[in-house]
Amino acid sequence: MKHLWIRFGCFMTGYNYNILRNCSEAAFKSVKKYTAAMLIVCILWFFIGFTFAQRYLGLSLPGCMLAGILATVIIVQVEKQIVLSINPGRMLLIFRGCLALMMSVLGAVIIDQILFEKDIEIEKISYISEKVDVILPSKTEELRKQIAALDTTIEKKEEERGKYMDDISKHPNQTILNTQTQSKMVPIPGKTSLGQDTIIFKRENTSITATSTVPNPKAAFIPSLDSTIGALRQQKILEEKELRDIKPTIETKMEASIGFLDELKVMVRLMSGSRVALYFWLLWILFFFFIEMLVLFSKMGDQSNDYEKAVLHHMNLQIRRLNVLEKGFE
Repeated sequence: MKHLWIRFGCFMTGYNYNILRNCSEAAFKSVKKYTAAMLIVCILWFFIGFTFAQRYLGLSLPGCMLAGILATVIIVQVEKQIVLSINPGRMLLIFRGCLALMMSVLGAVIIDQILFEKDIEIEKISYISEKVDVILPSKTEELRKQIAALDTTIEKKEEERGKYMDDISKHPNQTILNTQTQSKMVPIPGKTSLGQDTIIFKRENTSITATSTVPNPKAAFIPSLDSTIGALRQQKILEEKELRDIKPTIETKMEASIGFLDELKVMVRLMSGSRVALYFWLLWILFFFFIEMLVLFSKMGDQSNDYEKAVLHHMNLQIRRLNVLEKGFE
């Protein structure tokens, strides 16, 4: 359990504990300092990753935890690029500064959307109302066309029903003629082949016509038409109700589907309309920026310690050994 914090610091910074434990207190203090700075950044980005996954990705608690851990791992790997550099070059410093600026802006945006949640909700009302006013005319026109088409269909069906009813009132019953054909054998006098008189039976067909009265068959169409007209009227009532409630319906749908970019636009509107909010947002950006640069500033302000010299010494020994082996093979 001895030097447990130092072991953890070696895990965070990438230092080799076997080399570090033989170094001076100055190297130990450097590890502690880098570890503390990295922990501050990791805690902030764990919170940012967790909150972003929960608020905008809609993940469950395990998913949010995983998002926070991934954000932390990324930050640790980024900071190691500076900590493990013995003599960081200018391009690495510039790159880390640009990355710190971008990460500070992203972090401030996500945090401010949580801090300004109530203000964003108020500003979101006017934002959604403006978007609804843009969408509303086309949606309203579409519904009006659907209602007009239903009116036309209902009128045609009612006109068809009226014609059937007029015909039924004028001709409630219809006479149907049933014609049946009967055949019978009729005797006809004739002669045989020998010239003798005889009687020959010949088949004759006789048509018998009978009349019957039945109700007008068009009466069977009336129930079906009534059902169709009733369904169309019910659909028209629903369309008219939707037309009356179209604005609050669209607003509700937009409120439910608003995402990160929409809230970002709302926040930009809020910043542009309030200097206090803008200054507070800039203050958060500076706070995140300096937190991000904490490890870099610590590295730049340190002189080379015995740990780094031990690493360089081991590297030089290994290079000499390899050179000797190379000459031996030659």
